[in-house]
Amino acid sequence: MMQFRLFSKQASSSSQASTPAIPNQTLLQLRILSFNIRYATRRPFAHEKPWKDRFPRLINQLLHETRFTDGACSNDASESSPPPAASIICLQEVLNTQLMDIMNILNRVEGRSGSNEAPTNRPLWAHVGVGRDDGKTLGEYSPIIYPINIFSLLHCETIWLSPTPEKPSKGWDAGSIRIITVAVLECKSTGQRILASSTHLDNAGSKSRKHSVEIILKTLKRVQHDWTTKGNLPVFLAGDFNSFPDQEAYQLMAQSDYMYDLRQFVDSGKRYNDGNTFTGFEPEKDKDEQGRIDFIWLGPKDSVCSPGKADESLDTATDESQQLSWVVDGYAVLPNVLDDGLYLSDHRCVVGDVRLLR
Repeated sequence: MMQFRLFSKQASSSSQASTPAIPNQTLLQLRILSFNIRYATRRPFAHEKPWKDRFPRLINQLLHETRFTDGACSNDASESSPPPAASIICLQEVLNTQLMDIMNILNRVEGRSGSNEAPTNRPLWAHVGVGRDDGKTLGEYSPIIYPINIFSLLHCETIWLSPTPEKPSKGWDAGSIRIITVAVLECKSTGQRILASSTHLDNAGSKSRKHSVEIILKTLKRVQHDWTTKGNLPVFLAGDFNSFPDQEAYQLMAQSDYMYDLRQFVDSGKRYNDGNTFTGFEPEKDKDEQGRIDFIWLGPKDSVCSPGKADESLDTATDESQQLSWVVDGYAVLPNVLDDGLYLSDHRCVVGDVRLLR
């Protein structure tokens, strides 16, 4: 089994001479998407269209962002084959009917939009996650959607962000039940494992957000420990934190010395549409609520390199260069309003492009 030892965050800001070497061999190219799609409400806000109107545009954005990374054309790995490229989609505020709509189209199931039946004819994608209200299908999901031709699912679980994390429950001052969905995925062609997670913190309770981050970190560290064979297991967390970068949830995660904001490893001039991730449906009215509250985090400790520092080290060779590393290539916040004024959601999709190198 390959050893999972990743390079340090400090290396991304150190000099060339002290940066660990990374040879030019990509194990996996990965696009991570985090998108709060807005649940299918029966009482929409002003300027909010029903799900049946938003869905065709929203799914086209997801299809565009994951084209050629769904495993549809994947082949068995060989010495001459290119490294695999994959996308993992992490969503929030997803009702069961919305999840089935999305899965049907991702899996090219025609004429099944709105069906409660799972697609059955040679799917490209699978999902993990449960409805937060009953641990089955009721309430919002925070699902993880992955290409099954590229990844095998080794483990998944849902944890409730409350004092009773093993069962559906609401915690502290939260206005709603909150969860984190966790999955351990293994790349079929390389054997590389990834710990993926998706969450949605509470919008009403500061105490809930604080304790939720504590539970999330505890959960990720536990699963990482249980599913690491050697070295470290790469971890990412995607989700809606309902917290600006200067507020409690973000600050606790950033100070954890375990997970790092992917955006920080991309120079500001190279970020695409580096703006608010929450807009609301009435931007002029919702200015105080707008901001960056949706994030992609990478870990664990000592795990992240910026692309510049990785490229500087390609020609050197040390024992460290035989280990694995997250290398961050890009960060984007996608548009959520179209020319005709239709909003896909009150949030914008956040996209992170990374590589695992060896």
